[in-house]
Amino acid sequence: MIDVETAHAESMYTRRERPTTAWVWQAATGVLLLILLTVHMIAQHFIVEGGLRTHAEVVDYLRSPVIFVVEHLFLGTVTLHAMLGIRAVLFDFGLAPATERRITSWLTAIGVLTVAYGVWLLWAVAF
Repeated sequence: MIDVETAHAESMYTRRERPTTAWVWQAATGVLLLILLTVHMIAQHFIVEGGLRTHAEVVDYLRSPVIFVVEHLFLGTVTLHAMLGIRAVLFDFGLAPATERRITSWLTAIGVLTVAYGVWLLWAVAF
């Protein structure tokens, strides 16, 4: 029979002593995504005749200050939620702390670039 304490002591990497708050952020962004996705779907698809807007209608829609802010929040929230999800899956492999820090850095950079491109695109379309 395997002694659990011995197996844990012999494991290559041990778990963090202090738990991460990334799961709280992922849960919060998940709830916020439900709200923002509902607003997006209703405003973009359900109240529009035929379910789709023309390019001109999308531009007019995005020029509304409230919608502009909501779409930016949607972009940031979905990106943060996705990056935290990928990070959680990769961390489940029990990687070395240095590797986890590199992954976090790369995912942060990818997330920032994604949001920057999305913000640029929203501005380019709306104005």
